[in-house]
Amino acid sequence: MLWKLLVEYLRPHRALLIAVVIFQLAQSIASLYLPTLNADIIDEGVAKGDTSYILSVGSIMLLITLAQIACAVIAVYFGAKAAMGLGRDLRGAIFGRVGEFSEQEVTRFGAPSLITRSTNDVQQVQQLVLMSATLMVAAPMLSIGGVIMAIQQDVQLSWLIAVCVPVLLVAVGLIVTRMVPLFRKMQKRIDTVNRVLREQLTGIRVVRAFVREDVETARFAQANTDVTDVALRAGRLMALMFPVVMLVLNVSSVAVIWFGSFRIEDGSMQVGTLIAFLSYLMQILMSVMMATFMAVMIPRASVSADRIGEVLNTQSSVLPPEHPVTSASANGRRRGELEMRDVGFAYPGADQPVLSGISFTATAGQTTAIIGSTGAGKTTLVNLMPRLFDVTTGAVLIDGVDVRDLHPDLLWGHIGLVPQRPYLFTGTVRSNLLYGNPAATEEELWEALEIAQARDFVEEMEEGLDAPISQGGTNVSGGQRQRLAIARALVKRPELYIFDDSFSSLDTGTDARLRRALKRSTSGATMVVIAQRVSSIVEADQILVLDDGRIVARGTHHELLETSETYREIVSSQLAAEETV
Repeated sequence: MLWKLLVEYLRPHRALLIAVVIFQLAQSIASLYLPTLNADIIDEGVAKGDTSYILSVGSIMLLITLAQIACAVIAVYFGAKAAMGLGRDLRGAIFGRVGEFSEQEVTRFGAPSLITRSTNDVQQVQQLVLMSATLMVAAPMLSIGGVIMAIQQDVQLSWLIAVCVPVLLVAVGLIVTRMVPLFRKMQKRIDTVNRVLREQLTGIRVVRAFVREDVETARFAQANTDVTDVALRAGRLMALMFPVVMLVLNVSSVAVIWFGSFRIEDGSMQVGTLIAFLSYLMQILMSVMMATFMAVMIPRASVSADRIGEVLNTQSSVLPPEHPVTSASANGRRRGELEMRDVGFAYPGADQPVLSGISFTATAGQTTAIIGSTGAGKTTLVNLMPRLFDVTTGAVLIDGVDVRDLHPDLLWGHIGLVPQRPYLFTGTVRSNLLYGNPAATEEELWEALEIAQARDFVEEMEEGLDAPISQGGTNVSGGQRQRLAIARALVKRPELYIFDDSFSSLDTGTDARLRRALKRSTSGATMVVIAQRVSSIVEADQILVLDDGRIVARGTHHELLETSETYREIVSSQLAAEETV
């Protein structure tokens, strides 16, 4: 997966990579040429006392060194650009793919894991590319070129290379193979830390309300300790690697000087040649050490690439049709009529379906309400309308067209959904309302706020429409957040409104005023209201009573009071005796 990921996402940056290779090759050639020049200075200039030769060759070495530095800087610069570009493209690809996921895929991966995969995992792959651009080209060039140049200097000492390099490779290989499973475990435990931290930040009020700070601190400490333990084990192996490399380097140096001294003594080798051979051996072993850096990073980057690939290779269970219908209406007219035909739905792996035999029609200009006890399947039913899930059996139709035949953008543009848990984005009141319709005028925004009973508190804000909204809307109350979410849907002016228990955060007075204003402003649209509170739906044109995933009764409020025992139980549990008549 790592190789496949790099090939695919580095393709747009191949010009930068070619430049990196060219400058790394130039740097390596310069590095290989310098020891030979150094040997010439010692054997020809110093030994013979020729100052002019020393200065001329030394000047050449200085120029080569400067060129080597320039090539290294340029290679690192281009390598960094390629690595940063790769990271940008990977994050964009993950974000785009997650945006295509249905609720099923998002739930399967989990938000904390998706965050880790798009940040920490991408960073690991990005860091590998940066180190590769810096070291990977130079390492094989120096090792191969170093062997050739060392043999040219002295063939009889070359057996030391045949011994030292394999020893170093075996030692590094044994360490690296033990690090791979630790890195895989580390990424999973980072997921856990993210999950625990995210839960605690999101639920900080609950934690404080139930005085659970000590328990949550202990839970985070345990998750943190788990990551630390794995990181320490991997760190110990990584720490062991460098002493091993340095041991081989130093023993090799001693061996070259030891055996070379005997050859100098009998006149078969010059001092400059010995120094050059030692330099080439150091270059060979240093290139192996540079490859060691890569060997340390490849296992973790490989694990991260597998995790990224899982996201990128996961297809959404809700896919656009191959030949989408271009109009959300069988006859070209958009009215927002919603129809469910014998709909059934079961979650993957579930023994029993959540919904069975759901059939009804919500017509334009009317309000259809759905009520039921907790766990009756109301939220699941709502998720099927905008196709957040696909039905298991039956069909969901809008204006006579199966939602599976509509492109998702066309479908979602047809619907205004106010979820049970309203979410506001970081920005201002204005920017949140413009999510519904970016082209909306200021008058339209104020009109939507007035209908949603939110104009009064927005006007009281110091900056009005430009008042800041924090992430999730945490700087406004639950009821205000709910009304702003309703206003956002109203700005969109869709043909079909879906309110998923959207009035539960409102007091009864505000709820009543809001429903009256909605009835006037959305008279030509289809409205589906999911409710827990009976007072929110008493005026609905059609009420569906949902129980255990089935519609057990339907009719108006007064009709259901006479015909449905389930509805009467719901009403009697909420309303005073005088309100039930």
